[in-house]
Amino acid sequence: MINRREFVRDAAAAAGALALAGTADAAAQSTKKLPQVRLGKTGLRASLIGIGTGTVGGGKQSNQTRLGQDRFTALVQHAYDRGITFLDCADQYGSNPYMGRALKSIGIPRKSVVIQTKTNSRTPEGVRADIERFLNEFQTDYIDIVLLHCMMQADWNVVLRGAMDVMEELKKKKIIRAHGVSCHHFGALETAAAEPWVDVDLARYNPWGRIMDVPPGESAENSPPRVREVLKKMKDAGKGVIGMKVLAEGRMAKGPDKLDRAYESVKFSLDSGVIDLMVVGFESEQQIDEVVDQTWKALESKKKGG
Repeated sequence: MINRREFVRDAAAAAGALALAGTADAAAQSTKKLPQVRLGKTGLRASLIGIGTGTVGGGKQSNQTRLGQDRFTALVQHAYDRGITFLDCADQYGSNPYMGRALKSIGIPRKSVVIQTKTNSRTPEGVRADIERFLNEFQTDYIDIVLLHCMMQADWNVVLRGAMDVMEELKKKKIIRAHGVSCHHFGALETAAAEPWVDVDLARYNPWGRIMDVPPGESAENSPPRVREVLKKMKDAGKGVIGMKVLAEGRMAKGPDKLDRAYESVKFSLDSGVIDLMVVGFESEQQIDEVVDQTWKALESKKKGG
Protein backbone atom coordinates (compact mmCIF):
# COMPACT_ATOMS: atom_id res chain seq x y z
CA MET A 1 0.00 0.00 0.00
CA ILE A 2 1.41 3.41 -1.01
CA ASN A 3 2.12 5.79 1.86
CA ARG A 4 1.58 9.54 1.88
CA ARG A 5 5.23 10.37 1.24
CA GLU A 6 5.37 8.09 -1.80
CA PHE A 7 2.09 9.53 -3.07
CA VAL A 8 3.39 13.10 -2.86
CA ARG A 9 6.70 12.08 -4.49
CA ASP A 10 4.97 10.28 -7.37
CA ALA A 11 2.47 13.09 -7.90
CA ALA A 12 5.28 15.64 -8.05
CA ALA A 13 7.18 13.51 -10.55
CA ALA A 14 4.08 13.17 -12.73
CA ALA A 15 3.45 16.91 -12.62
CA GLY A 16 7.06 17.57 -13.55
CA ALA A 17 6.84 15.18 -16.47
CA LEU A 18 3.70 16.89 -17.73
CA ALA A 19 5.33 20.30 -17.40
CA LEU A 20 8.38 19.13 -19.31
CA ALA A 21 6.19 17.61 -22.00
CA GLY A 22 4.27 20.85 -22.29
CA THR A 23 7.49 22.83 -22.51
CA ALA A 24 8.83 20.48 -25.18
CA ASP A 25 5.61 20.79 -27.19
CA ALA A 26 5.72 24.57 -26.94
CA ALA A 27 9.37 24.63 -27.99
CA ALA A 28 8.64 22.39 -30.97
CA GLN A 29 5.74 24.61 -31.99
CA SER A 30 7.77 27.81 -31.67
CA THR A 31 10.45 26.56 -34.06
CA LYS A 32 8.15 25.07 -36.68
CA LYS A 33 8.56 26.78 -40.05
CA LEU A 34 5.70 27.90 -42.24
CA PRO A 35 4.79 26.04 -45.43
CA GLN A 36 5.46 27.61 -48.82
CA VAL A 37 2.52 28.17 -51.19
CA ARG A 38 1.94 29.13 -54.83
CA LEU A 39 0.91 32.69 -55.57
CA GLY A 40 -1.67 32.25 -58.31
CA LYS A 41 -0.16 31.64 -61.72
CA THR A 42 2.76 34.02 -61.19
CA GLY A 43 5.25 31.18 -60.80
CA LEU A 44 6.20 32.58 -57.40
CA ARG A 45 6.21 30.52 -54.20
CA ALA A 46 6.35 32.08 -50.75
CA SER A 47 5.33 31.52 -47.15
CA LEU A 48 1.66 31.34 -46.18
CA ILE A 49 2.26 34.31 -43.85
CA GLY A 50 4.31 37.30 -44.96
CA ILE A 51 5.87 40.08 -42.92
CA GLY A 52 4.37 43.51 -43.52
CA THR A 53 6.27 46.73 -42.91
CA GLY A 54 3.53 49.35 -43.10
CA THR A 55 1.70 49.38 -39.78
CA VAL A 56 0.46 52.94 -39.27
CA GLY A 57 2.49 53.73 -42.37
CA GLY A 58 2.81 57.01 -44.26
CA GLY A 59 5.21 59.84 -44.89
CA LYS A 60 8.09 57.41 -45.55
CA GLN A 61 7.81 55.73 -42.14
CA SER A 62 5.86 53.07 -40.25
CA ASN A 63 5.86 51.34 -36.88
CA GLN A 64 8.39 48.89 -38.32
CA THR A 65 10.85 51.53 -39.57
CA ARG A 66 10.39 53.50 -36.35
CA LEU A 67 11.94 50.53 -34.54
CA GLY A 68 15.28 51.54 -36.07
CA GLN A 69 17.49 49.53 -38.42
CA ASP A 70 18.88 47.11 -35.83
CA ARG A 71 15.45 46.09 -34.49
CA PHE A 72 14.03 45.99 -38.02
CA THR A 73 16.84 43.64 -39.06
CA ALA A 74 16.31 41.43 -36.00
CA LEU A 75 12.61 41.20 -36.85
CA VAL A 76 13.35 40.11 -40.42
CA GLN A 77 15.90 37.57 -39.15
CA HIS A 78 13.38 36.02 -36.75
CA ALA A 79 10.68 35.97 -39.40
CA TYR A 80 13.01 34.20 -41.82
CA ASP A 81 14.00 31.69 -39.12
CA ARG A 82 10.29 30.86 -38.73
CA GLY A 83 9.95 30.23 -42.45
CA ILE A 84 8.58 33.62 -43.51
CA THR A 85 9.86 34.30 -47.02
CA PHE A 86 7.32 36.87 -48.24
CA LEU A 87 8.47 40.43 -47.55
CA ASP A 88 5.96 43.23 -48.10
CA CYS A 89 7.27 46.78 -48.39
CA ALA A 90 6.24 50.10 -49.92
CA ASP A 91 7.77 53.42 -50.86
CA GLN A 92 5.10 55.14 -48.77
CA TYR A 93 6.33 53.31 -45.66
CA GLY A 94 10.00 54.10 -46.35
CA SER A 95 10.70 50.41 -45.75
CA ASN A 96 12.49 49.49 -48.99
CA PRO A 97 15.99 50.59 -47.89
CA TYR A 98 15.44 49.10 -44.43
CA MET A 99 14.65 45.75 -46.01
CA GLY A 100 17.58 45.99 -48.41
CA ARG A 101 20.02 46.64 -45.57
CA ALA A 102 18.46 43.89 -43.45
CA LEU A 103 18.77 41.26 -46.18
CA LYS A 104 22.39 42.22 -46.82
CA SER A 105 23.27 42.24 -43.12
CA ILE A 106 21.67 38.84 -42.48
CA GLY A 107 23.04 37.31 -45.67
CA ILE A 108 19.72 35.88 -46.83
CA PRO A 109 20.04 34.45 -50.38
CA ARG A 110 18.05 36.63 -52.78
CA LYS A 111 16.25 33.70 -54.40
CA SER A 112 15.01 32.41 -51.05
CA VAL A 113 12.64 35.35 -50.51
CA VAL A 114 9.87 37.06 -52.46
CA ILE A 115 10.02 40.85 -52.28
CA GLN A 116 6.88 42.88 -52.89
CA THR A 117 6.81 46.66 -52.94
CA LYS A 118 4.48 49.42 -54.08
CA THR A 119 4.73 52.68 -55.98
CA ASN A 120 2.64 55.77 -55.34
CA SER A 121 3.56 57.22 -58.73
CA ARG A 122 0.79 57.51 -61.30
CA THR A 123 2.72 58.50 -64.44
CA PRO A 124 4.85 56.33 -66.73
CA GLU A 125 7.93 58.43 -65.97
CA GLY A 126 7.32 58.34 -62.24
CA VAL A 127 6.82 54.58 -62.13
CA ARG A 128 9.96 53.95 -64.19
CA ALA A 129 12.05 56.20 -61.93
CA ASP A 130 10.58 54.62 -58.80
CA ILE A 131 11.38 51.07 -59.84
CA GLU A 132 14.94 52.03 -60.78
CA ARG A 133 15.33 53.55 -57.31
CA PHE A 134 13.71 50.52 -55.66
CA LEU A 135 16.35 48.25 -57.19
CA ASN A 136 19.05 50.33 -55.52
CA GLU A 137 17.20 50.42 -52.20
CA PHE A 138 16.77 46.65 -52.13
CA GLN A 139 20.32 46.15 -53.48
CA THR A 140 19.06 43.71 -56.10
CA ASP A 141 18.73 43.44 -59.87
CA TYR A 142 15.07 42.39 -59.87
CA ILE A 143 11.95 42.78 -57.74
CA ASP A 144 9.44 39.97 -57.53
CA ILE A 145 6.24 42.03 -57.31
CA VAL A 146 5.53 45.73 -57.80
CA LEU A 147 2.04 47.04 -57.10
CA LEU A 148 0.32 50.32 -57.88
CA HIS A 149 -0.42 51.42 -54.33
CA CYS A 150 -3.84 52.19 -52.87
CA MET A 151 -6.35 52.11 -55.73
CA MET A 152 -9.41 54.11 -54.69
CA GLN A 153 -11.36 54.53 -57.90
CA ALA A 154 -13.05 52.01 -60.17
CA ASP A 155 -11.52 53.35 -63.40
CA TRP A 156 -7.91 53.11 -62.24
CA ASN A 157 -7.13 50.75 -65.14
CA VAL A 158 -8.10 53.49 -67.60
CA VAL A 159 -6.51 56.45 -65.83
CA LEU A 160 -3.23 54.63 -65.11
CA ARG A 161 -2.82 52.69 -68.36
CA GLY A 162 0.47 54.44 -69.16
CA ALA A 163 1.98 53.45 -65.81
CA MET A 164 0.67 49.92 -66.30
CA ASP A 165 2.35 49.71 -69.71
CA VAL A 166 5.72 50.65 -68.19
CA MET A 167 5.36 47.91 -65.59
CA GLU A 168 4.48 45.40 -68.30
CA GLU A 169 7.59 46.44 -70.23
CA LEU A 170 9.78 45.97 -67.15
CA LYS A 171 8.19 42.58 -66.55
CA LYS A 172 9.12 41.48 -70.07
CA LYS A 173 12.69 42.59 -69.32
CA LYS A 174 12.54 40.50 -66.09
CA ILE A 175 13.26 43.54 -63.94
CA ILE A 176 10.03 42.74 -62.16
CA ARG A 177 8.38 39.32 -62.15
CA ALA A 178 4.77 40.29 -61.53
CA HIS A 179 2.65 43.42 -61.23
CA GLY A 180 -0.69 44.38 -59.79
CA VAL A 181 -2.49 46.64 -57.35
CA SER A 182 -3.42 47.11 -53.72
CA CYS A 183 -7.05 48.11 -53.30
CA HIS A 184 -8.79 50.36 -50.78
CA HIS A 185 -12.14 50.71 -52.56
CA PHE A 186 -14.75 48.11 -53.49
CA GLY A 187 -15.11 49.33 -57.07
CA ALA A 188 -11.33 49.30 -57.51
CA LEU A 189 -11.30 45.72 -56.22
CA GLU A 190 -13.96 44.67 -58.74
CA THR A 191 -11.91 46.25 -61.52
CA ALA A 192 -8.81 44.37 -60.39
CA ALA A 193 -10.71 41.08 -60.60
CA ALA A 194 -11.71 41.77 -64.21
CA GLU A 195 -8.45 43.38 -65.43
CA PRO A 196 -6.16 40.87 -67.26
CA TRP A 197 -3.10 43.02 -66.50
CA VAL A 198 -3.35 42.24 -62.77
CA ASP A 199 -1.07 39.36 -61.76
CA VAL A 200 -1.36 40.02 -58.01
CA ASP A 201 -3.89 41.81 -55.84
CA LEU A 202 -3.43 42.90 -52.24
CA ALA A 203 -6.88 42.99 -50.62
CA ARG A 204 -8.20 43.83 -47.16
CA TYR A 205 -9.80 40.71 -45.72
CA ASN A 206 -10.71 39.58 -42.20
CA PRO A 207 -13.64 37.91 -40.39
CA TRP A 208 -14.88 41.08 -38.71
CA GLY A 209 -15.29 43.49 -41.63
CA ARG A 210 -12.89 45.90 -39.92
CA ILE A 211 -10.99 48.31 -42.20
CA MET A 212 -12.28 46.49 -45.30
CA ASP A 213 -13.71 47.59 -48.63
CA VAL A 214 -17.46 48.05 -48.20
CA PRO A 215 -19.85 47.90 -51.17
CA PRO A 216 -21.78 51.18 -51.66
CA GLY A 217 -24.83 51.37 -49.44
CA GLU A 218 -23.95 48.27 -47.43
CA SER A 219 -22.81 47.87 -43.84
CA ALA A 220 -19.33 46.74 -42.80
CA GLU A 221 -20.68 43.38 -41.60
CA ASN A 222 -21.57 42.56 -45.22
CA SER A 223 -18.04 43.26 -46.36
CA PRO A 224 -16.40 39.83 -45.79
CA PRO A 225 -18.86 37.79 -47.92
CA ARG A 226 -19.08 40.47 -50.62
CA VAL A 227 -15.31 40.84 -50.82
CA ARG A 228 -14.97 37.06 -50.96
CA GLU A 229 -17.18 36.98 -54.08
CA VAL A 230 -14.77 39.35 -55.82
CA LEU A 231 -11.66 37.53 -54.61
CA LYS A 232 -13.08 34.25 -55.89
CA LYS A 233 -13.24 35.75 -59.38
CA MET A 234 -9.58 36.72 -59.01
CA LYS A 235 -8.63 33.27 -57.77
CA ASP A 236 -10.54 31.56 -60.58
CA ALA A 237 -8.71 33.77 -63.09
CA GLY A 238 -5.34 32.61 -61.74
CA LYS A 239 -4.39 35.87 -60.08
CA GLY A 240 -2.32 35.82 -56.91
CA VAL A 241 -4.51 36.96 -54.01
CA ILE A 242 -2.87 38.32 -50.86
CA GLY A 243 -4.83 39.20 -47.74
CA MET A 244 -3.89 42.31 -45.78
CA LYS A 245 -5.41 43.92 -42.68
CA VAL A 246 -6.09 40.35 -41.57
CA LEU A 247 -5.88 41.53 -37.95
CA ALA A 248 -7.50 44.89 -38.75
CA GLU A 249 -4.16 46.72 -38.73
CA GLY A 250 -3.32 45.26 -35.32
CA ARG A 251 -6.60 46.26 -33.67
CA MET A 252 -7.51 42.60 -33.17
CA ALA A 253 -4.00 41.58 -32.09
CA LYS A 254 -4.24 42.99 -28.58
CA GLY A 255 -5.76 41.91 -25.29
CA PRO A 256 -6.37 38.53 -23.66
CA ASP A 257 -8.11 37.12 -26.75
CA LYS A 258 -5.34 37.99 -29.22
CA LEU A 259 -4.30 34.37 -29.86
CA ASP A 260 -7.90 33.30 -30.45
CA ARG A 261 -8.36 36.19 -32.86
CA ALA A 262 -5.18 35.34 -34.76
CA TYR A 263 -6.38 31.75 -35.08
CA GLU A 264 -9.85 32.91 -36.14
CA SER A 265 -8.47 35.22 -38.82
CA VAL A 266 -6.03 32.72 -40.31
CA LYS A 267 -8.63 29.96 -40.32
CA PHE A 268 -11.14 32.34 -41.90
CA SER A 269 -8.77 33.01 -44.79
CA LEU A 270 -7.84 29.34 -45.17
CA ASP A 271 -11.48 28.25 -45.18
CA SER A 272 -12.42 30.95 -47.69
CA GLY A 273 -10.45 29.21 -50.42
CA VAL A 274 -9.69 32.56 -52.08
CA ILE A 275 -6.53 33.73 -50.27
CA ASP A 276 -3.08 32.49 -51.32
CA LEU A 277 -1.17 34.11 -48.47
CA MET A 278 -1.58 36.75 -45.78
CA VAL A 279 0.55 39.70 -44.72
CA VAL A 280 0.84 40.68 -41.05
CA GLY A 281 2.57 43.81 -39.77
CA PHE A 282 4.68 42.29 -37.02
CA GLU A 283 6.34 44.59 -34.52
CA SER A 284 8.08 42.02 -32.30
CA GLU A 285 9.49 38.51 -32.35
CA GLN A 286 6.77 37.46 -29.92
CA GLN A 287 4.07 38.52 -32.38
CA ILE A 288 5.75 36.48 -35.10
CA ASP A 289 5.79 33.37 -32.91
CA GLU A 290 2.19 33.87 -31.84
CA VAL A 291 0.83 34.23 -35.37
CA VAL A 292 2.97 31.46 -36.85
CA ASP A 293 1.93 29.07 -34.07
CA GLN A 294 -1.74 29.95 -34.52
CA THR A 295 -1.33 29.46 -38.27
CA TRP A 296 -0.07 25.93 -37.69
CA LYS A 297 -2.98 25.33 -35.34
CA ALA A 298 -5.40 26.46 -38.06
CA LEU A 299 -3.66 24.30 -40.67
CA GLU A 300 -3.85 21.24 -38.45
CA SER A 301 -7.53 21.90 -37.76
CA LYS A 302 -8.25 22.22 -41.47
CA LYS A 303 -6.36 19.00 -42.17
CA LYS A 304 -8.58 17.21 -39.66
CA GLY A 305 -11.68 18.64 -41.29
CA GLY A 306 -12.27 21.25 -38.60
